[in-house]
Amino acid sequence: MKSNKLWIALFAIGITLSVHGQNAAGGISVQMLQEIRQSYKGTPTDKAIRNAITNNEINKLAVNLESKNHFDTYFSDKVNSKGITNQKSSGRCWLFTGLNVFRSKIISKYNLNDFQFSHNYPFFWDQLEKANLFLQGIIDTRERPMDDKIVEWLFKNPLSDGGQFTGVADILTKYGVVPADVMVETYSSENTRQMANLISLKLKEFGLQLREQSGKGVKAADLEKKKTEMLGTVYRMLVLTLGEPPATFTWTLKDAKGNPLSTKQYTPQSFYQEFIGADLKNNYVMLMNDPTREYYKLYEIDFDRHAYDGKNWTYVNLPVEDIKEMAIKSIKDSTMMYFSCDVGKFLDRERGILDVNFFDYGSLMGTPFGMNKKQRIQTFSSGSSHAMTLMAVDLDTNGKPRKWMVENSWGPGVNNGHLIMTDEWFNEYMFRLVVENKYITDKIKEVLKQTPTRLPAWDPMFAEEE
Repeated sequence: MKSNKLWIALFAIGITLSVHGQNAAGGISVQMLQEIRQSYKGTPTDKAIRNAITNNEINKLAVNLESKNHFDTYFSDKVNSKGITNQKSSGRCWLFTGLNVFRSKIISKYNLNDFQFSHNYPFFWDQLEKANLFLQGIIDTRERPMDDKIVEWLFKNPLSDGGQFTGVADILTKYGVVPADVMVETYSSENTRQMANLISLKLKEFGLQLREQSGKGVKAADLEKKKTEMLGTVYRMLVLTLGEPPATFTWTLKDAKGNPLSTKQYTPQSFYQEFIGADLKNNYVMLMNDPTREYYKLYEIDFDRHAYDGKNWTYVNLPVEDIKEMAIKSIKDSTMMYFSCDVGKFLDRERGILDVNFFDYGSLMGTPFGMNKKQRIQTFSSGSSHAMTLMAVDLDTNGKPRKWMVENSWGPGVNNGHLIMTDEWFNEYMFRLVVENKYITDKIKEVLKQTPTRLPAWDPMFAEEE
C-alpha cells in the first residue's frame, strides 16, 4: 500500500514537472526523485533523531558532552586587566578592542582601579570621516557608469559602524581621545542601526546629487564645495544622535585608591599624546592567516580605510604558527593585542568557551562536515566577524599553546567578560592579529619592504568586524 501511494505521488509530481517544463536535463526527474526519497531509510534511529530535532534547537542537541569535561581554565601567561567594556547593540567591536589595548597599558602604568576611554567620541569622528570617504569616492568615480563595480560598491557601503585596526589608527591619530565621562554614551551610540540607516539613506541621496551635477558639467572643485555643505548636514545628524565632541576638558587622574594624582586641562589630542603617544600608523603591523592566498606576502585592500586621507588596510599573510610565535612574545611582555576571528563558530555561551569539538553536528545529522579553513573561506562559510583583545595563553612544558583567552566587549558575564579558545579553534577560526613592531621577526620585516598586492574593496574576506 505504501509503495502504491509513493508511485501515485511521484506520477503526479512527474506530470506537474512536465507541464511546467522542468523535467529537462539537470533538473530533478521523477526517477531521480524516487532515488532521493528511497535513500532515506526511516530507521528507528532516524525517527528518534527526527522527533528530537523537530522539537528542539539543533545546537542544544549537538552539544558534545565529552568536550565539557575536565576543561582547565588556568593560564600560564596572562596580561592583567581590570573592568570590562560593553559595545551594546553596535558594531563597534573594532573600536572597543583597539582602545582596550591602550586601556590596559594606562591601568598598569598608573596603578588605576579601572579606566575607560570614551568610545562615543572617536565613533562620532569615524562616522563623519566615513561619510566624507563615501562622498569623495563618488566625486572621484563620477565619470564611471552606475553599474561600474566600484560605484556599486560605494552605494552599497556608504557608511557602517564596523571597522578594523586601520580605523583605530586613522581616527585616534587625527582626533585624539577623551576619558569615558567626558563624552558619554547615548542611545544611538549603543544602538546604532537606526541612526546609521538614516545617515546612509541621506548619503546615497547626496551621492546621486553629486553624480547628477557632474553630468551637467559641474567641475570637481565645485562638487567638493557642495560636499562640504552635505557634510554639514551629516555633522548635524551626528550631533543630534551622539552629542557634540568636546574641544577642551578638565580631567583628574586618580590612583587605585581614588587619590588624585593630577588635574589638567586637555584637548583630545593632548590627552592622546600623554596617555597613548604611540605612532599607530607605523608602530603596529596587521598579521593575517588566510590560507587561500600566498603566505609571506604583503597585501593592501583598495578603498578600505576609515578616512579618505587615511591609510588603506595593509597586512602580512602568514601561517598560523608564525602568528602564534609573535602573539606569545607580546603576552609574555604584558602587552595585549588587537585580535579578530569568526566568533560565532562553536561558541559555548554558557561557559564562554570556543572549542571545535563543542558541537558534534556530524553525529546528529549522520554526515561529516569536512571542509578545512581554506575551503570554508573559498565558499564564504567563514570569515572574520568580531574583534577582541588577546591577553592570555596557556603553554605546555614544551612551550606550545594549549589555549588562549581574549577580553571581549560584550559586558560582564561568564568568565567576567572573557572568552577562552582552544588552540585548535585558534587555528581554524582566528584571522587577524595586530602586533607592535618590536615583536615581529626579521622575516616579517623583509616582507614589509614588498610593494603590496592590491585586492579589491569588495573582496568577501575583508568584511568589517562588528
